[in-house]
Formats: sequence, structure tokens, C-alpha cells
Amino acid sequence: MLNLKLAPIRLGLCFLLIVIFSSFKGDKARQTFEIGKEHFLLNGKPFQIRCGELHFARVPKPYWRHRLKMMRSLGMNTVCAYLFWNFHERSPGTFKWNEEADIAAFCKMAQEEGLWVILRPGPYTCAEWEMGGLPWWLLKYDDIALRSKDLRYIAACQNYLKQVGKVLAPLQITQGGPILMVQVENEYGFYADDADYMGIMRKAISDAGFNVPLFACNPPYHLKKGFRKDLFQVVNFGTNPQEAFKSLREVQSEGPLMCGEFYSGWFDTWGTPHNYGKIDQYLKDMEYMLKNGNSFSIYMAHGGSSFGFWAGADRPFKPDVSSYDYGAPVSEAGLPTEKFFKTRALISRYLMPGEPALPPPPSTDPAITFKSVSLTNFAPLFENLPAPTTTTSPKTMEYYDQAQGSILYRTTLPSGPACTLKIGAVHDFAWIYINGENLGVMDRRKRNFQLTIPARAKETRVDILVHAMGRINFGPEVHDRKGLVSPIQFVDSQQKVLMVGDWNVYNLSYSEEMLKGLKYGKKIDQGVTPGIWKGEFSLSKTGDTYLDLSKWGKGVVWVNGHCLGRFWNIGPTQTMYLPGPWLKKGVNEVRILDLLGPEVAELRGLEQPILNDLHPEKDFTRSKRPEVVFNQENILPIYQGKFPDSDKMQSISFPQSGKGRYFCFAALSSFSNDVATIAELDLLDATGKPISHQNWTIGYVSSEELIKENGGAENAIDGQTFNFWSSEWSYKKALYPHYLVIDLGREEVVTGLKYIPKAGSSSAGRVKEYKIFLGNEIVRKKN
Repeated sequence: MLNLKLAPIRLGLCFLLIVIFSSFKGDKARQTFEIGKEHFLLNGKPFQIRCGELHFARVPKPYWRHRLKMMRSLGMNTVCAYLFWNFHERSPGTFKWNEEADIAAFCKMAQEEGLWVILRPGPYTCAEWEMGGLPWWLLKYDDIALRSKDLRYIAACQNYLKQVGKVLAPLQITQGGPILMVQVENEYGFYADDADYMGIMRKAISDAGFNVPLFACNPPYHLKKGFRKDLFQVVNFGTNPQEAFKSLREVQSEGPLMCGEFYSGWFDTWGTPHNYGKIDQYLKDMEYMLKNGNSFSIYMAHGGSSFGFWAGADRPFKPDVSSYDYGAPVSEAGLPTEKFFKTRALISRYLMPGEPALPPPPSTDPAITFKSVSLTNFAPLFENLPAPTTTTSPKTMEYYDQAQGSILYRTTLPSGPACTLKIGAVHDFAWIYINGENLGVMDRRKRNFQLTIPARAKETRVDILVHAMGRINFGPEVHDRKGLVSPIQFVDSQQKVLMVGDWNVYNLSYSEEMLKGLKYGKKIDQGVTPGIWKGEFSLSKTGDTYLDLSKWGKGVVWVNGHCLGRFWNIGPTQTMYLPGPWLKKGVNEVRILDLLGPEVAELRGLEQPILNDLHPEKDFTRSKRPEVVFNQENILPIYQGKFPDSDKMQSISFPQSGKGRYFCFAALSSFSNDVATIAELDLLDATGKPISHQNWTIGYVSSEELIKENGGAENAIDGQTFNFWSSEWSYKKALYPHYLVIDLGREEVVTGLKYIPKAGSSSAGRVKEYKIFLGNEIVRKKN
């Protein structure tokens, strides 16, 4: 019963609580974020953004809160939320915003953990993600021009961004949410120079309901490309912030200085050493920004894993590993590293006035292990084929509405003498079978798209099994269709094209429906038969573990229906991260697609990952490049010169253009030591525009560092300027001159080049004197 004497007091208290609660809500709604002349202004006060890049799509949803707590403990006050368009619109017009794609829940969770959010919705993102986040189904248009004013592309982008607005515009700071800023596109200066296109993307985001500050990012030497005054500019770099911010000031005279991507490490590609990042340089550059009040976003603060088929590929074609550990402060499994504790200690010394001490890291359960189990059930791919599509003209996967996986092309070749199978291109690996016997393999890395077919006494069945890795996520090469690229021809010794029967095309997408319908048996021999193995392992408790795949070949793993990603025995990773929430007490089911066949069909769970164990001898085409004879002596240089001692991009125009298939860069000396390095080379065509890297491979290199760091020659042509080609230095130091030959894939007219030195304030390895050669006879294959 209500005490009448106390009723007025209680009613008064209730009214007071309502007023207080309303004022909190009002204060929250009235919060503001602006870009001032010198500082970011949060509620009118200077605010230094300390942002950590964390991709929710690379972290199991049950771990989102733990990873956000790790960001706060690291010293972040903001988290970067990258959206991958293809993660949300997997088929045209059908959007997914729930479960593992619930970005709204992620942003709300970040706010609950005391973190602001910077939203990066794309439509293009890069991030070593399949096709840079662009959806595969755009490639069903043969002539579509991605990241351009192509009306089909623009309409798809606008529709996607409209949906993003419906989900996330209510979570802006202007409406009481955590979103402070929204990025328009991503590093567009790397791709093209069209300010009108950037204006269209800006308007699409604005029309979607975003009214917080909009910004664009680029590396220092591309800030002017696609530049617009109505977009705030930030600069991306991995080192030397002083010079990068100087470049930013050249295009933006006032406003806070911010690094949009401050690289903590780097990503890994198959067959190259794991990247740990250089912790001393990283901390030095971060301290410079902290001291000077500059804002930054650590890319990556926590990398996570590219589960499923989402890992992309670097250009010209270097497929990315599924682990996205990145050498980040927070490891792939969410554990604090040495870099974490040193970053946290550094930031603790530079907290903003009145900012409380950083919270301790959240607890993490120890990893579990399990003993080796044998996988004995086997489903051969060729005995589990779906219904085919019959055609006279085979096409790429996209034409058949297939997003990923493998695709089998089958035809009948008439009897006759030996002939040559010639294919325009294979994306990405193709195994050729004659009447079920493996004849050979084609490898996109080496661009070996021809194979001799022996003489046949009768009609012969020809199978071409193509397996796709992730689509290239960077540069014009994002137009990366999978499967066989026409023409597909059988040619006799007189170069006459032979007539073949119709083609049957089998789409092997490895969907849940396909996996459930497989027919298994016992595999008796250990021959190379592509197929899917199935087995079980039992657990008394659950927790994170690392599957040891070191005895397996190349393929994909599923556990309890969750796809962990790709494995490949060449390394550097030999394990796959298996999150605890995807396991259960008792029996757990594992499926392994292996295209090469395992050494031993066994699997075990380890307590620690194996991230840096290379085995080039296990590469199924034996080497990344064909053996060649280098021949430069009788060819005159078309240009020679001397670079300045600077880490800025240098543009060179040749007095006379040259023509040839092979471009040779000869480094004659460097400024400080015997090591030569190049971050990136671009060649210019007859119109002065960069030549596409689509057909490029490394034809020859005289020296490269592959032991102590990833200094492979492909780094000089991949478009990524934080990594670099380095001449060998760990085992022995090669002497000058150092030669790097690019096979352009066809004869090209070259009128100049753009050279980007290794980033950093140090002169070490910067090329000084050089010569340029161009011709068709610089290299030739060994007999």
C-alpha cells in the first residue's frame, strides 16, 4: 500500500529521475563532431582520433565485444568499421544485415564499450578482400568499367549505399550514435583521376542520409588525383609521417592532420615470408603523431581471419593467405602481442587532458589442442559432379552465376597426332586430364597457358579442372573473372584449329547444398585425385585452436559447417585458426577439399599457430617463374639517369619512346649501401597513362631477399607501396648492378615510368644511378 506521507517524495524522485534521464538522452543527441581549422572538435573541444582498424567480417560475432575491449585497452578511442559490399549484397538486390553481417549491432557494441566509429562503406574497399569488396556479379557485364561513371556500376553503387544509409545513418553522432565520419570510396588516386566520379560517390553517401563529415584518403603521391574540396582529405602511410603530412598540406592548407591508414605490419601472400612489421619504426612514427597532436588509424590494430572464400589477391597475381594476422598489435586470435603492450605503454604517456587511464586487457581463455585423427571418408570431385551446362563456347564462372570455387570444362577431342591446347588465360590454376589421367597444370602466376596433348588413336575425353583463388582486390585488375578466359583452342602442328565436340561445364561452388549431397567412400590409394575428405574429432571442452594442415596439399577447410578459408602447403601459414564458438563438446565434423592430395590424411589441433614456414619445394609447378637466360649485353639502354635522394614518387619521360615485351630496370648504385630496393614501378603508354599490370610477370631478377623479409621482385609491380623489392642481403649481399626484368605479356610502347622508392626517412636501398632497357630478346626461356 502506498504511504500517503511519502507519496509526494516518491513522485518527486521519479520526476527528478525522468528529468536526469532525459537530460542524458538530450546531451547524447546534442553531441557534435566538427572539423576545425587545427583540430577535430568533439562537442566543441579538441579531439585527437586514435583509431584502430578492426574488420567485423574477419572476427566471429561472439568475439566482437572481446575485440572491442582489446581496442580500448590498446589505447583506441575510435574503431574503424569497414564494410565489404559483397559481404552484404551477395546476389543483386538481396541484402544481408543480420548475424555475422550485423554492422549496426557492431557499431552499437562499440559505443557501449566507449568507442567512436569511423565508417568506411566503400563501395570499393581493397583490404585484401575478395575483389576489394566489389560484388562478383558486376562482372556478368562483359564490358562493365568498375569504379567509373559507367551507369550500370553507378546505379548498383547508389542502390547499395542507399541500403547502408537505412541501416547506419541512424547511428551517426548527430542522432546520438557513435559514427563520427564517413569515408567516400577508398584510395581512388591509386586507380584513376576523376573528381566527377568522386563527386557522384559523395552525393550517393549524402543522399543515403549521412550528414557527418565526409572524407577521402590516398597515399602522399596520389592526393591530387580525384581531389575535391568538398571532401576532407587524410593521408595513408606506413612510415615517415613528417613528409606525408607535408604532402597533405600541399592540397589542404588547414584542418587537423590525420593518417587514414597507419600500417602496423603487412599482409601475407602464398609463398612469401610472414610479415611481422618493424616494431621500432612503428613506435617511433606513432610517437611523432602523438607528440604533435596528429590523428591516426592503425591498420591493422587487429587483423583477424579472411574466413570462407573472402581472401583476395594482390596484383599482378599473388593470392593472399586466409590468415590476416598482419603483424598487428592484437593477434589473429585476439591475443595481446609485444606490439600491443608497447603501443599501450606509449599511448598511456600521451593521453588527452582529463582522459582516464586505459583499462586492462580482457581475459582470454587458453587455446585447446586435440590429438591426430585420420580422415578416411573421401568424395572424389569427378564422381560428384552436378548437372552440366552444355555449350559450344565455354565462358567464365560469372556467366554461370558462380561466385567462387572450382569449375570443370569437359569436351571430346578427335583422334589424331599431337596438338597444343592454347587458352587465352586461366584464372587461376587448371589441371588438365586426358581420359582421367592428369597430363599437366597451368598456373596463372607463370602465365603458362599452353600444353601439349599427345597423339590419340581414338576419341579422347579432355577435362580441364580450374580452381579459383580470391579475385584481385587492387588496381584495374579487379576486373578479375574466374575460370577459362577465351579463346580455348586445340591447335595442330600447322596452327590449324581442331574441331571438338560440345563442352559440358560443371559448376563446383562448394555450397552447403553441394557439400551435403556428396557421396563418400574409402580412399584406397594416395594418388593425386582432387576431392573432399571427411572425418571427426571429439572434444571434452571447447576453445580456440589451430588446425595443423602441414601434411595436406592445397584446398579449403570446413568445421561444423563453418568455412575456415584456404590452405596451401607452400606456406607461410601451415595452420588455420579455428575459433572456439564454432566448436562443440563431443563430436565435431571436418571436411577438407584437397586438390593435390595429402601426404598423410591426418589432422590435429595445436596450441600455437604456424605463421612463417615456407616450403617452395612443395609448389606443384615447382617454381614461381620459368627458368630463363638473361641477355642484356647487346641491347642499348633507351634511357639512363640518376634519382634524387628522396622517398617521393619520381616521374620520368623518355626522350624517345621504346617498344618491346621485356622492360629491364638496371640499378647501378644506391645512396647508402649495396642493397637496392624499389617500392613500385609503373610504365607509361603512348598517351602517358599507366599500362595495366594485368599481363605482367617477373621475367628475371638477378637478386631478391626471400629469407629475412618479403623482398620478392613481384612487390615492385603489385601496386602496394608499403612493401618492396629488395636485393638479397641476409645470406649474402649481391653486388651491383641489380637487374629487374618485367615481362609485359606482349609488346608495348613505353614512353616513361613512375618510380616509388622504399618508404621512410632513411636513404638505405634507394636507387641512385640506373639504366632502362626495352626489347623482345632481353630474356628467353631455357631449352
